[in-house]
Amino acid sequence: MRVLLLCCLLLLSLPASAAVMLIYHHVAEDTPRVSSVTAAEFRGHLQYLRDNHFQVIGLDVLIDQLKSGKPIADNAVVITFDDSYENNFTTAHPILQEFGYPYTIFISPGDIDKGTGPVMNWQQIKQMSEDGVLVANHAMWHEHMARPEPGESEADWLKRMRQSILDAERRIKEETGQNHQWLAYPYGEFSAKLEQLVQELGFIGIGQQSGAIGPLTKLTRIPRYPAAGQYADLKDLAQKLRTLAFPITDYLAADQVISANPPTLRLQLDITDFRKQQLRCFAGAEVLEPVWLNDNTFEVKASKALNRGRSRYNCTAPSLSKKGYFYWYSQPWLN
Repeated sequence: MRVLLLCCLLLLSLPASAAVMLIYHHVAEDTPRVSSVTAAEFRGHLQYLRDNHFQVIGLDVLIDQLKSGKPIADNAVVITFDDSYENNFTTAHPILQEFGYPYTIFISPGDIDKGTGPVMNWQQIKQMSEDGVLVANHAMWHEHMARPEPGESEADWLKRMRQSILDAERRIKEETGQNHQWLAYPYGEFSAKLEQLVQELGFIGIGQQSGAIGPLTKLTRIPRYPAAGQYADLKDLAQKLRTLAFPITDYLAADQVISANPPTLRLQLDITDFRKQQLRCFAGAEVLEPVWLNDNTFEVKASKALNRGRSRYNCTAPSLSKKGYFYWYSQPWLN
Protein backbone atom coordinates (compact mmCIF):
# COMPACT_ATOMS: atom_id res chain seq x y z
CA MET A 1 0.00 0.00 0.00
CA ARG A 2 2.82 2.40 0.92
CA VAL A 3 4.59 1.64 -2.38
CA LEU A 4 1.39 2.25 -4.36
CA LEU A 5 0.80 5.54 -2.55
CA LEU A 6 4.39 6.63 -3.21
CA CYS A 7 4.00 5.84 -6.93
CA CYS A 8 0.77 7.84 -7.11
CA LEU A 9 2.38 10.82 -5.36
CA LEU A 10 5.32 10.64 -7.76
CA LEU A 11 3.02 10.66 -10.77
CA LEU A 12 1.11 13.65 -9.42
CA SER A 13 4.38 15.51 -8.91
CA LEU A 14 5.43 15.09 -12.55
CA PRO A 15 4.66 18.16 -14.65
CA ALA A 16 2.09 17.72 -17.41
CA SER A 17 3.48 17.59 -20.95
CA ALA A 18 1.81 18.49 -24.22
CA ALA A 19 2.45 19.25 -27.86
CA VAL A 20 1.20 22.22 -29.84
CA MET A 21 0.40 22.13 -33.55
CA LEU A 22 0.51 25.37 -35.54
CA ILE A 23 -1.46 26.03 -38.71
CA TYR A 24 -0.31 28.41 -41.45
CA HIS A 25 -1.76 29.18 -44.87
CA HIS A 26 0.08 31.98 -46.70
CA VAL A 27 3.61 33.24 -46.13
CA ALA A 28 3.38 36.42 -48.17
CA GLU A 29 2.69 40.16 -48.03
CA ASP A 30 0.16 40.37 -50.89
CA THR A 31 -2.41 37.84 -49.60
CA PRO A 32 -5.34 38.29 -47.16
CA ARG A 33 -3.92 39.30 -43.79
CA VAL A 34 -6.33 37.07 -41.86
CA SER A 35 -4.62 33.95 -43.26
CA SER A 36 -1.11 35.29 -43.78
CA VAL A 37 2.23 35.88 -42.13
CA THR A 38 5.05 37.78 -43.76
CA ALA A 39 8.35 36.04 -44.38
CA ALA A 40 9.90 38.15 -41.61
CA GLU A 41 7.15 37.15 -39.15
CA PHE A 42 7.48 33.51 -40.08
CA ARG A 43 11.23 33.59 -39.65
CA GLY A 44 10.67 35.26 -36.28
CA HIS A 45 8.36 32.42 -35.19
CA LEU A 46 10.95 29.79 -36.08
CA GLN A 47 13.75 31.72 -34.41
CA TYR A 48 11.64 32.00 -31.24
CA LEU A 49 11.16 28.23 -31.23
CA ARG A 50 14.90 27.73 -31.54
CA ASP A 51 15.89 30.36 -28.99
CA ASN A 52 13.46 28.97 -26.42
CA HIS A 53 14.42 25.32 -26.92
CA PHE A 54 11.11 24.01 -28.23
CA GLN A 55 11.25 20.59 -29.86
CA VAL A 56 9.99 20.93 -33.45
CA ILE A 57 8.92 17.43 -34.43
CA GLY A 58 7.25 15.94 -37.48
CA LEU A 59 3.55 15.17 -37.43
CA ASP A 60 4.46 11.53 -38.01
CA VAL A 61 6.39 11.49 -34.72
CA LEU A 62 3.48 13.03 -32.81
CA ILE A 63 0.90 10.68 -34.32
CA ASP A 64 3.08 7.70 -33.45
CA GLN A 65 3.31 8.91 -29.85
CA LEU A 66 -0.46 9.38 -29.62
CA LYS A 67 -1.37 6.05 -31.23
CA SER A 68 1.17 3.96 -29.35
CA GLY A 69 0.75 5.55 -25.94
CA LYS A 70 4.36 6.72 -25.87
CA PRO A 71 5.12 9.84 -23.80
CA ILE A 72 4.55 13.03 -25.76
CA ALA A 73 7.72 15.01 -26.25
CA ASP A 74 7.61 17.90 -23.80
CA ASN A 75 7.33 21.40 -25.29
CA ALA A 76 6.91 19.81 -28.72
CA VAL A 77 5.71 21.87 -31.69
CA VAL A 78 4.38 20.61 -35.02
CA ILE A 79 4.23 22.94 -38.04
CA THR A 80 1.52 22.53 -40.68
CA PHE A 81 0.25 24.36 -43.77
CA ASP A 82 -3.19 24.11 -45.38
CA ASP A 83 -4.49 24.77 -48.89
CA SER A 84 -1.50 24.09 -51.18
CA TYR A 85 -0.56 27.73 -51.81
CA GLU A 86 2.44 28.30 -54.06
CA ASN A 87 4.10 30.64 -51.56
CA ASN A 88 4.49 27.59 -49.29
CA PHE A 89 7.04 26.36 -51.86
CA THR A 90 8.61 29.64 -52.95
CA THR A 91 8.83 31.40 -49.56
CA ALA A 92 8.10 29.14 -46.57
CA HIS A 93 9.97 26.03 -47.74
CA PRO A 94 13.43 27.68 -48.07
CA ILE A 95 13.08 29.25 -44.61
CA LEU A 96 12.10 25.94 -43.05
CA GLN A 97 15.00 24.20 -44.80
CA GLU A 98 17.34 26.83 -43.38
CA PHE A 99 16.16 25.97 -39.86
CA GLY A 100 16.05 22.24 -40.59
CA TYR A 101 12.51 21.92 -39.21
CA PRO A 102 10.13 19.17 -40.33
CA TYR A 103 6.62 20.13 -41.39
CA THR A 104 3.46 18.94 -43.12
CA ILE A 105 1.41 20.36 -45.98
CA PHE A 106 -2.27 19.43 -46.31
CA ILE A 107 -3.32 19.58 -49.95
CA SER A 108 -6.49 19.21 -52.03
CA PRO A 109 -5.40 17.23 -55.11
CA GLY A 110 -8.44 18.19 -57.18
CA ASP A 111 -7.49 21.86 -56.99
CA ILE A 112 -3.89 21.04 -57.93
CA ASP A 113 -5.00 18.88 -60.87
CA LYS A 114 -7.08 21.79 -62.19
CA GLY A 115 -4.67 24.55 -61.16
CA THR A 116 -7.43 26.30 -59.24
CA GLY A 117 -6.12 29.53 -57.74
CA PRO A 118 -2.53 30.36 -56.67
CA VAL A 119 -1.69 26.77 -55.76
CA MET A 120 1.44 24.70 -56.19
CA ASN A 121 1.82 22.26 -59.05
CA TRP A 122 2.72 18.59 -58.67
CA GLN A 123 6.33 19.17 -59.66
CA GLN A 124 6.76 21.58 -56.75
CA ILE A 125 4.99 19.23 -54.35
CA LYS A 126 7.17 16.32 -55.49
CA GLN A 127 10.27 18.44 -54.86
CA MET A 128 9.03 19.24 -51.33
CA SER A 129 8.29 15.57 -50.74
CA GLU A 130 11.82 14.65 -51.86
CA ASP A 131 13.11 17.27 -49.43
CA GLY A 132 11.37 15.47 -46.58
CA VAL A 133 8.12 17.43 -46.32
CA LEU A 134 5.14 15.33 -45.24
CA VAL A 135 2.23 15.58 -47.71
CA ALA A 136 -1.25 14.80 -46.41
CA ASN A 137 -4.97 14.95 -47.14
CA HIS A 138 -7.15 18.09 -47.18
CA ALA A 139 -10.06 16.42 -49.03
CA MET A 140 -10.21 16.18 -52.81
CA TRP A 141 -11.84 19.55 -53.48
CA HIS A 142 -11.51 21.49 -50.19
CA GLU A 143 -15.24 21.10 -49.78
CA HIS A 144 -17.44 21.72 -46.72
CA MET A 145 -17.58 18.24 -45.17
CA ALA A 146 -19.45 18.45 -41.87
CA ARG A 147 -23.00 17.79 -43.07
CA PRO A 148 -25.11 17.01 -46.16
CA GLU A 149 -25.87 19.62 -48.78
CA PRO A 150 -29.51 20.83 -48.93
CA GLY A 151 -31.62 18.01 -50.38
CA GLU A 152 -28.82 15.44 -50.03
CA SER A 153 -29.52 12.29 -48.02
CA GLU A 154 -27.20 11.31 -45.20
CA ALA A 155 -26.27 8.11 -47.04
CA ASP A 156 -25.35 10.03 -50.21
CA TRP A 157 -23.38 12.59 -48.22
CA LEU A 158 -21.36 9.92 -46.41
CA LYS A 159 -20.68 8.18 -49.71
CA ARG A 160 -19.49 11.47 -51.22
CA MET A 161 -17.26 12.22 -48.23
CA ARG A 162 -15.77 8.74 -48.32
CA GLN A 163 -14.98 9.17 -52.02
CA SER A 164 -13.42 12.60 -51.48
CA ILE A 165 -11.14 11.36 -48.71
CA LEU A 166 -10.07 8.21 -50.54
CA ASP A 167 -9.62 9.93 -53.92
CA ALA A 168 -7.41 12.59 -52.34
CA GLU A 169 -5.33 9.97 -50.56
CA ARG A 170 -4.96 7.99 -53.80
CA ARG A 171 -3.76 11.04 -55.79
CA ILE A 172 -1.24 12.00 -53.09
CA LYS A 173 0.16 8.48 -53.12
CA GLU A 174 0.30 8.42 -56.94
CA GLU A 175 2.23 11.68 -57.11
CA THR A 176 4.46 11.51 -54.02
CA GLY A 177 4.42 7.93 -52.75
CA GLN A 178 3.20 9.20 -49.37
CA ASN A 179 0.16 7.63 -47.72
CA HIS A 180 -0.29 8.83 -44.13
CA GLN A 181 -4.10 8.73 -43.79
CA TRP A 182 -4.23 12.09 -42.02
CA LEU A 183 -7.18 14.33 -42.93
CA ALA A 184 -7.18 18.04 -42.12
CA TYR A 185 -10.83 19.07 -42.31
CA PRO A 186 -11.33 21.96 -44.78
CA TYR A 187 -12.36 25.12 -42.90
CA GLY A 188 -11.88 23.09 -39.70
CA GLU A 189 -15.46 21.83 -40.03
CA PHE A 190 -16.39 18.36 -38.82
CA SER A 191 -19.25 16.56 -37.10
CA ALA A 192 -19.79 13.46 -35.00
CA LYS A 193 -20.88 11.45 -38.05
CA LEU A 194 -17.92 12.66 -40.10
CA GLU A 195 -15.57 11.76 -37.22
CA GLN A 196 -17.11 8.29 -37.21
CA LEU A 197 -16.46 7.92 -40.94
CA VAL A 198 -12.87 9.12 -40.55
CA GLN A 199 -12.32 6.57 -37.81
CA GLU A 200 -13.91 3.77 -39.86
CA LEU A 201 -11.55 4.58 -42.74
CA GLY A 202 -8.57 4.36 -40.40
CA PHE A 203 -7.72 8.05 -40.73
CA ILE A 204 -6.61 10.67 -38.21
CA GLY A 205 -8.79 13.81 -38.19
CA ILE A 206 -7.24 17.24 -37.64
CA GLY A 207 -9.22 20.43 -37.04
CA GLN A 208 -8.59 24.15 -36.78
CA GLN A 209 -9.92 24.68 -33.26
CA SER A 210 -7.39 25.97 -30.75
CA GLY A 211 -5.80 23.80 -28.09
CA ALA A 212 -2.81 21.73 -27.08
CA ILE A 213 -2.44 17.99 -27.66
CA GLY A 214 -2.10 15.42 -24.89
CA PRO A 215 -2.31 11.65 -24.35
CA LEU A 216 -6.13 11.70 -24.23
CA THR A 217 -6.64 13.93 -27.27
CA LYS A 218 -9.31 12.44 -29.52
CA LEU A 219 -7.68 11.30 -32.77
CA THR A 220 -10.58 12.45 -34.96
CA ARG A 221 -10.44 16.08 -33.74
CA ILE A 222 -6.81 16.99 -33.04
CA PRO A 223 -6.57 20.75 -32.46
CA ARG A 224 -4.24 23.32 -34.02
CA TYR A 225 -3.44 26.92 -33.15
CA PRO A 226 -3.67 29.55 -35.91
CA ALA A 227 -0.43 31.51 -36.22
CA ALA A 228 -1.37 34.07 -38.88
CA GLY A 229 -3.12 37.43 -39.06
CA GLN A 230 -3.94 38.75 -35.60
CA TYR A 231 -2.38 35.61 -34.10
CA ALA A 232 1.02 36.14 -35.72
CA ASP A 233 2.22 38.40 -32.91
CA LEU A 234 5.03 36.69 -30.99
CA LYS A 235 3.57 37.60 -27.61
CA ASP A 236 0.32 35.83 -28.52
CA LEU A 237 2.16 32.88 -30.01
CA ALA A 238 4.39 32.49 -26.95
CA GLN A 239 1.31 32.13 -24.76
CA LYS A 240 -0.16 29.42 -26.99
CA LEU A 241 3.07 27.46 -26.95
CA ARG A 242 2.76 27.17 -23.19
CA THR A 243 -0.62 25.48 -23.05
CA LEU A 244 -1.70 21.98 -22.05
CA ALA A 245 -4.48 19.69 -23.23
CA PHE A 246 -7.36 19.14 -20.82
CA PRO A 247 -7.43 15.38 -20.08
CA ILE A 248 -10.93 14.81 -21.48
CA THR A 249 -12.27 11.32 -20.82
CA ASP A 250 -15.67 11.75 -22.51
CA TYR A 251 -17.11 14.27 -24.99
CA LEU A 252 -20.66 14.04 -23.68
CA ALA A 253 -22.07 16.98 -25.63
CA ALA A 254 -19.54 18.35 -28.09
CA ASP A 255 -20.78 17.79 -31.66
CA GLN A 256 -19.67 20.76 -33.75
CA VAL A 257 -22.94 20.79 -35.74
CA ILE A 258 -25.41 22.25 -33.25
CA SER A 259 -28.96 20.99 -32.86
CA ALA A 260 -30.11 23.56 -30.27
CA ASN A 261 -29.05 27.19 -30.14
CA PRO A 262 -27.35 28.20 -27.92
CA PRO A 263 -25.59 24.83 -27.65
CA THR A 264 -24.51 23.12 -24.44
CA LEU A 265 -20.94 21.89 -24.07
CA ARG A 266 -20.62 18.98 -21.63
CA LEU A 267 -17.28 17.31 -20.91
CA GLN A 268 -15.99 14.70 -18.50
CA LEU A 269 -12.35 15.14 -17.56
CA ASP A 270 -9.59 14.35 -15.10
CA ILE A 271 -9.22 17.30 -12.73
CA THR A 272 -6.05 16.15 -10.96
CA ASP A 273 -3.84 19.00 -12.23
CA PHE A 274 -6.15 22.01 -11.88
CA ARG A 275 -8.67 23.41 -9.41
CA LYS A 276 -12.31 23.17 -10.42
CA GLN A 277 -13.01 26.68 -9.19
CA GLN A 278 -10.37 28.07 -11.55
CA LEU A 279 -11.94 26.63 -14.70
CA ARG A 280 -13.34 29.45 -16.82
CA CYS A 281 -15.13 29.32 -20.17
CA PHE A 282 -15.97 32.06 -22.65
CA ALA A 283 -18.27 32.59 -25.62
CA GLY A 284 -16.71 35.60 -27.26
CA ALA A 285 -16.66 38.28 -24.55
CA GLU A 286 -19.25 36.47 -22.41
CA VAL A 287 -17.96 34.60 -19.37
CA LEU A 288 -19.65 31.22 -19.00
CA GLU A 289 -19.73 29.92 -15.45
CA PRO A 290 -19.22 26.13 -15.48
CA VAL A 291 -21.93 24.03 -13.84
CA TRP A 292 -20.37 20.94 -12.25
CA LEU A 293 -22.70 17.95 -12.58
CA ASN A 294 -20.42 15.72 -10.51
CA ASP A 295 -16.77 15.63 -9.44
CA ASN A 296 -15.41 15.45 -12.99
CA THR A 297 -18.21 16.53 -15.36
CA PHE A 298 -19.17 20.11 -16.20
CA GLU A 299 -21.32 21.92 -18.73
CA VAL A 300 -21.55 25.47 -20.04
CA LYS A 301 -24.04 27.26 -22.25
CA ALA A 302 -24.09 30.77 -23.73
CA SER A 303 -26.92 33.06 -22.72
CA LYS A 304 -27.73 34.03 -26.33
CA ALA A 305 -28.10 32.15 -29.60
CA LEU A 306 -24.90 31.91 -31.62
CA ASN A 307 -24.63 33.73 -34.94
CA ARG A 308 -24.74 31.83 -38.21
CA GLY A 309 -21.49 30.27 -39.33
CA ARG A 310 -18.58 29.18 -37.15
CA SER A 311 -18.07 30.15 -33.51
CA ARG A 312 -16.46 28.73 -30.37
CA TYR A 313 -16.54 28.27 -26.64
CA ASN A 314 -13.09 28.46 -25.05
CA CYS A 315 -12.25 26.97 -21.64
CA THR A 316 -9.07 27.41 -19.62
CA ALA A 317 -7.53 26.65 -16.21
CA PRO A 318 -4.01 27.10 -14.79
CA SER A 319 -1.92 23.98 -14.28
CA LEU A 320 -0.92 23.02 -10.73
CA SER A 321 2.16 21.02 -11.76
CA LYS A 322 3.63 23.21 -14.50
CA LYS A 323 4.07 26.82 -13.44
CA GLY A 324 3.16 29.38 -16.07
CA TYR A 325 1.23 26.87 -18.20
CA PHE A 326 -2.53 26.64 -18.53
CA TYR A 327 -4.98 24.11 -19.90
CA TRP A 328 -6.89 25.17 -23.00
CA TYR A 329 -9.86 23.69 -24.83
CA SER A 330 -11.73 25.24 -27.75
CA GLN A 331 -15.11 23.83 -28.78
CA PRO A 332 -16.01 24.72 -32.38
CA TRP A 333 -19.66 25.22 -33.28
CA LEU A 334 -21.16 25.22 -36.77
CA ASN A 335 -24.57 26.89 -37.01
